[in-house]
Amino acid sequence: MSKQLFNQAKERHFEKLEQYVPIVARVHGDNHPEFHEVHKVFNTIIKKAKEAGAEMPELNEEFIELRKITDNYKVPGDVCEAYEGVYNMLAEVDKAYQDK
Repeated sequence: MSKQLFNQAKERHFEKLEQYVPIVARVHGDNHPEFHEVHKVFNTIIKKAKEAGAEMPELNEEFIELRKITDNYKVPGDVCEAYEGVYNMLAEVDKAYQDK
């Protein structure tokens, strides 16, 4: 895991994700109930990242779960750009976390 890559992705995306994820869950949750699970897992990622401070958080389980829930971040055809953006940002953070 590259701490630097992950921290860069975190800096680039976490603030937007913290804004978008609850909104997307509210707007699309009825038609895409899986997004409520994405929301829960994302909240865990945020919590663990904050608790870890400058250290690298242990997020393997969370990213495995996100890939499973989202079918590897496959964007449904009937959603808005914000939904797509959330999946794209999560995929980028996941990739940064996994890259060695």
